[in-house]
Order: sequence, then C-alpha cells, then structure tokens
Amino acid sequence: MRLTFDNNYFNALYQGIPMGGYTEMVANMLSGIEVSLGVDYLKHKHELDALSDKVVYTGPIDAYFGYSLGNLEYRSVRFENEILDIPNFQGNAAVNYTDRETPFTRIIEHKWFEFGKDDEGRDIPKTVISREYSSEWKPGDEPYYPVNDEKNSALYREYRALADMEGKIIFGGRLGEYKYYDMDQVIAASLEMCRKELR
Repeated sequence: MRLTFDNNYFNALYQGIPMGGYTEMVANMLSGIEVSLGVDYLKHKHELDALSDKVVYTGPIDAYFGYSLGNLEYRSVRFENEILDIPNFQGNAAVNYTDRETPFTRIIEHKWFEFGKDDEGRDIPKTVISREYSSEWKPGDEPYYPVNDEKNSALYREYRALADMEGKIIFGGRLGEYKYYDMDQVIAASLEMCRKELR
C-alpha cells in the first residue's frame, strides 16, 4: 500500500528500457557463447553440470531440490494479447489499473517501449496490447512473484541452507533467491555476484 498521489508504478528515480530492448541487450551479452534453448536443466542436470566448474541456476529453488521440503508459493500472471487495427490504443507503453472493478492490473501497448514507428518515422498502422491479470499460482503454472510471508520465508531459509551446501551451483534471480527483483535490481545483484565469484 502506498499513500501518495504519485501514480508512478515504480519507486525508482529513473526508469528506462535498454536501446533495442532487453532481447538485444541479452543477445549482446551472449554474443559468441553457445546457447541451447528448450532444454530442461533439471532433466539433464548431471550432463550439463559436467560442462563447467560453476552453474548459475535461476529456476525455482524448491524445484531444484525436487520439492523435498514442500512447495514454495508464488503469484502468477496471465496475459491476454490482442492485435488492434488502429495505430494507437493508449499512447503509452503501460497503463496500470488499480480500481476494484477492473479485472486486469495493467495494459501494455508494446510499440511504445521503442517500436512505435516504421523505418520512415510513420506510425505503424496496427498495435498489439496485452492485458495482464494477476492470478493464483498452482504447480505447473509459471511462477512470477514469490509470496513474502512468514511461512514461505521460513521454507525458503530451509532450501537456502541446502543451496549453501551445493558447491558449484550459484542460485540467482527471483526464483533462485525467492526474492522480488525489478530489472535494475536483478542486474545489480548479478554484477555483485560476478564480483564475488570472479575475485
């Protein structure tokens, strides 16, 4: 709960998206590195672990340990995407809805992050929007946000104790650390982890 008239979704002083978007940023970071997609690390753990001295695991920490201590709880998100035959739906990348009557939490209009014009600077004649619905999480759903209550925090600490005994596995990110991160925070945490591991 925030008691302010500032309707800014984030509390950060500065906000932005990398030029070209996060996909281009990550592609640049991975340039020259072999990348395998569609591979379930947990199903191929032994053969993949054999490829390196250290492994960065960013999946759910409870899944890593086969849910041996029980399931951590998460919140999930469901998206409804729509292509509209108009150049502009809301004039903004994200509009948040906080009233009780609206079933979704925000609408994203993707073109306004960076891609709203064609190569000649004209408006693209169509737009894509995504309505974002907060949803309860159940096993099998994609986990998005950790549930920061006493019960889950206590269970995470038990999993963290197991993680601390894993010599070559580095647990990171929202799911590996069971911690809410905004993008700037996860990048800062990643850089700090690199400083610690590469010293």
